[in-house]
Amino acid sequence: MFTVCTSDYSAIRKKIDQIDPVSYAETRNYVDGAVTYLSPYISRGVISTKQVLESVLKKGYALPEITSFAKELCWRDYFQRVAQHKDLNSCIKQAQFPISNYDIPRAIVEANTGVSGIDQAIETLYQSGYMHNHCRMYTASVACNLAQSHWLLPAKWMYFHLLDGDWASNACSWQWVAGANSTKKYVANQENINRFTRTNQTGTFLDYSYEELAELEIPSPLSTTQKLELRTVLPSNTVLQVDESLPTFIYNYYNLDPVWRSDEKGNRIILLEPAFFATYPISEKCVLFMLNLAKNIPGIQVFTGSFEELVTRYQLKNVYYKEHPFNAHYIGKEDPRDWISDVVMEYYPSFFSYWKTVEQLLVSKYA
Repeated sequence: MFTVCTSDYSAIRKKIDQIDPVSYAETRNYVDGAVTYLSPYISRGVISTKQVLESVLKKGYALPEITSFAKELCWRDYFQRVAQHKDLNSCIKQAQFPISNYDIPRAIVEANTGVSGIDQAIETLYQSGYMHNHCRMYTASVACNLAQSHWLLPAKWMYFHLLDGDWASNACSWQWVAGANSTKKYVANQENINRFTRTNQTGTFLDYSYEELAELEIPSPLSTTQKLELRTVLPSNTVLQVDESLPTFIYNYYNLDPVWRSDEKGNRIILLEPAFFATYPISEKCVLFMLNLAKNIPGIQVFTGSFEELVTRYQLKNVYYKEHPFNAHYIGKEDPRDWISDVVMEYYPSFFSYWKTVEQLLVSKYA
């Protein structure tokens, strides 16, 4: 079961060594399955999908043995590639339909939908910052496809609480469930939820066949919606100690890689931009997790303000950072992120087409 995430880098590396990709494939859809719990570290850029995949392959597994595991890692890379080409705050393929509101059902916010598998998952999210992937899909389906809420605000609500909050993965997944990034909507009934959440509930608004669910009006427990005030509380600034003769390495919420250019001397600063966190707010729990992970980076200092303010105030001239769509306004020398495939960069309209291309490269590389 999930417990509060460690932030120690050596412990994170041990988690990679403990992966059982075969058990993962067999049980990952269940809330008590052999999932890796590595997504918070991948999302924060501490480790990469490529690093995880190569570590598992070095144990002697053949690629066909761990296809399911490799595909799940590639899903994350795929969403990152989509983010390089699309505005994820707008519907990617087609408009969600129907939409009755642009809010979020109050029952979801209060973990009071009456569906215990979902309500328990929301309570776990609030307590720990974690929600099982299937439960994310269940929650999104209830919000978008039964309550007919537009996906954006509920997606931001979930992102706000997730320690592994990654806007590309989160937004693309919510749109996939809502039919805005897929050919059809994702819907789960009570039987499906019972199976994968180890519950045995009947009589809920999901206790119907899929044909019946498609014809339902908005269930009364979901009829009350609300807006949300999501706000990030960032640390106050202190005076930084900057050596102008050295390069400056910029870290942020999506790059906390402790081995990035670690053999070079330089100023190491985690940049927390209020404008970014106003658009993509995160909880106090997520802020603390980020700052604890940053402690793995020797000499790291924290700056709250814009990139321009940082560069101007400290007269930074030799700046390095990692590529990310949220860093498009940075100026300096851009390093690439670590990808399972660094040559498959174009936009693919479906994961299947992306995966088939990447799979061919993996087979040729690891055969």
